[in-house]
Amino acid sequence: MATHRPLGSKLRYARALKSNKRVPAWVYARTNRKVRARPLRNWRRSRLQL
Repeated sequence: MATHRPLGSKLRYARALKSNKRVPAWVYARTNRKVRARPLRNWRRSRLQL
């Protein structure tokens, strides 16, 4: 990541990066698959609205 970027946008990018993970398997087991899998965002195909 570029060094000359505001801290707020860096934190937002880091949060989006961390949230781009799969739903854990134990959540599926505990909720009887009522929790849907969130669509994973590809870094090239779709851009964040930041």
